[in-house]
Amino acid sequence: MDVSCSVLVVTQENVAVNGSRRLSPQEIADILRERIRVGELKAGDRLPTQAELAEEFGVERGTVRQALRALQEDGLLTNVSKGSPPRIALPAPTRGAPQPTMVSLAPRLTEAFAAPHVRVDVVCHTSETLMLALGESLRMIHEGSIHPESIDFRILLPSREITLAFPVLVEGHSDDDPVHHRWLAMRNAQAQVLRHNLNAVRSTHGIDVHVTFRALPFTPPVKLYLLNGEEALIGYYMLEKREEEYESRTLEMYDALGSQSVLFSFLKRAGSRDAAFVDESQKWFDALWETITTDLTLS
Repeated sequence: MDVSCSVLVVTQENVAVNGSRRLSPQEIADILRERIRVGELKAGDRLPTQAELAEEFGVERGTVRQALRALQEDGLLTNVSKGSPPRIALPAPTRGAPQPTMVSLAPRLTEAFAAPHVRVDVVCHTSETLMLALGESLRMIHEGSIHPESIDFRILLPSREITLAFPVLVEGHSDDDPVHHRWLAMRNAQAQVLRHNLNAVRSTHGIDVHVTFRALPFTPPVKLYLLNGEEALIGYYMLEKREEEYESRTLEMYDALGSQSVLFSFLKRAGSRDAAFVDESQKWFDALWETITTDLTLS
């Protein structure tokens, strides 16, 4: 039974190739997709050149290029260009359902810190979650499990000069806004601890560390983490009405608990759409960093 099924697949393919009707790009893509599925083409293998595929299937190179683009859109091929044959893509990493920031950020940072040159770009409201999530990565450096050559953090936080969209008093702003004072004290203290903890591995392990903060002229509605230019993690700040004690006062405010924001992961190696999201997110961050943001003083 297995033999007859195998013969049937080959026979259908040969009829399409050798018959009078030329194969469509979709049909070629389906044949190559099947070869990948059964393991005839394995992850990391190079495909034949476009000229070789065109000769095999009896079609023009343009038809082959369309088929290859379709496979790239499906995340099955990488390096699709005119210059060199594409490779079969590595399987996209298996990930569970999106998790809250406090759960999912730490392991992603740990993986990023395994690279020789660590680059992390962040847009957030305060750096509390980032500060806590870094604990495991820094512990592994101190125990010698990992030893990156360099660590570069760029962090965008809201400016102290703006009127924040949140957190904000339920009844509105006041001249002496205690919610703003509370947020600013948290922003500065957490960022200082983050910077201290990262700089500590420079003095103890000789790692080249750079930690830079800049101030946004607006309240970011989302949090974004860009890891080594290969992964983007994004989560929405969900506002809620809550109360908190501050300086012997009960503050009723609209606020967002960033540690509970669900993070969505986009990986370059997971396919062309994820790769485009990572690239555009990096461009967006770089544009903010280089244009409308200003120096941030933690005081």
